[in-house]
Amino acid sequence: MILVVDFGGQYNHLIARRVRDLNVYCEVVPYNKAIDTIKEKRDEIGGIIFTGGPNSVYEENSPQIDKEIFEFGIPILGLCYGMQLMAHTLGGKVVAAPKEREFGKTEIVTKNSKIFDELDENQKVWMSHVDRVEKLPAGFEIVANSKNCPIAAMENLDKNLYALQFHPEVNHTENGNKMLANFVLNICGEEPSWTMENYAKVAIRQIKEKVGDGKVLLALSGGVDSSVTAALISKAVGENLTCIFVDHGLMRKNEGDEVEEAFKDSGMKFIRVDAEKRFLDRLAGVTDPETKRKTIGEEFIRVFEEEGKKIKSVDYLAQGTIYPDVIESGLGDSAVIKSHHNVGGLPDFVDFKDIIEPLRMLFKDEVRDLGRELGLADYLVDRQPFPGPGLAIRVMGEITKEKLDILRDADKIFREELEKSEIAREVNQYFAVLTNNRTVGVMGDFRTYDYTLALRAVSTTDFMTADFSRIPWDILDKVSNRIVNEVDHINRIVYDITSKPPATIEWE
Repeated sequence: MILVVDFGGQYNHLIARRVRDLNVYCEVVPYNKAIDTIKEKRDEIGGIIFTGGPNSVYEENSPQIDKEIFEFGIPILGLCYGMQLMAHTLGGKVVAAPKEREFGKTEIVTKNSKIFDELDENQKVWMSHVDRVEKLPAGFEIVANSKNCPIAAMENLDKNLYALQFHPEVNHTENGNKMLANFVLNICGEEPSWTMENYAKVAIRQIKEKVGDGKVLLALSGGVDSSVTAALISKAVGENLTCIFVDHGLMRKNEGDEVEEAFKDSGMKFIRVDAEKRFLDRLAGVTDPETKRKTIGEEFIRVFEEEGKKIKSVDYLAQGTIYPDVIESGLGDSAVIKSHHNVGGLPDFVDFKDIIEPLRMLFKDEVRDLGRELGLADYLVDRQPFPGPGLAIRVMGEITKEKLDILRDADKIFREELEKSEIAREVNQYFAVLTNNRTVGVMGDFRTYDYTLALRAVSTTDFMTADFSRIPWDILDKVSNRIVNEVDHINRIVYDITSKPPATIEWE
């Protein structure tokens, strides 16, 4: 595998995604746990990538790493801050260069290097730096430069150390994937054997070994992640799996009934729990997004504990946690973007032997591929993503039954109109958000003062980055007209044209 060492940069998850795209497994670890991870998994690690980061390596509190990491004999690729850290740690010099700083697309001139193998001399890359390497460490050579950056890439062939001042992982670097492939496949010699067929075999075996004759309780939402988790665990433990669907009253229009219909004849043990009042009572008065998520996460666990006791002798709780959930909930010292109810939202006390999360290291598109490998129906595998906290994080401010019903009706119209259009195939996720803002409007001869509804649609492959979808005006016009005419208490529609980053896909 490839180990991605996280120094806090905004594109770190993308590096892992690009390595996975090469059919090579990788993991992301925080910089302060990298040495221990390498010692623990030394025989598995074929290469290391240092990520970018927002700090300056010469600052007192900047993320650093022990020089020991360069003595394991493992090929290392440093990117942006990772390059500067490599130079700084090994005796080079990094300086602030405000006049020579570069942000955005830049052309570099490359020299003969394994990193640039089979590429033209001139390359368009994506720069994002204020600091730069001014003096090379001993044993290094310059292998690329730009107009404002004399050392845009460097390497030490004897020690298999390579570094790029730019970001090969972003789409703006036109041949970035080839550069990463040169490192991962050619320099590190990794075999492209990371496939969902292999993953399924290993995961089923590991679940069998861990669970034995134990009983497993699965938190089933009916979404892609939990459905694939159910299929995978079912193949491992059969009748020892019980799927519990907690209808928390935060689902989309008619979704509870649809989930029950999909799984009641699946051969799995399926239980539906009506918990709407319980969840709404707990959420009364709660407006902070993180508090919402943690409250819902805790209530989920309490419901599962109670249902588990009814079943008797439940040993394990299974969840459909995926890798973006883990990263966004905070990886080591990385910033918490949002707590996911099945990661950062778990209460301290959980009344099960252990938690099983067989998708924890997979990205969303890998989960879908795994679902197909396991024989799940397309309508389950291709289902629109839906967050664990449900509509609670799509209703801004306090959650009430009335606001949820307003959103359900509006969201259904938006999804109906998009699904009838050709653009639906280009959009990966779309939904409505009921804001907490009220605005003045006119309906007939009457003044209204009602809610503003936001529409969100994005295109993405991994759900870690996303671009807002360019929905044709005529479709948005029809959606807006239907909603204000068919749904009470909404008098204004806005469309979210923000990408991720800087925004997240969900509003809370």
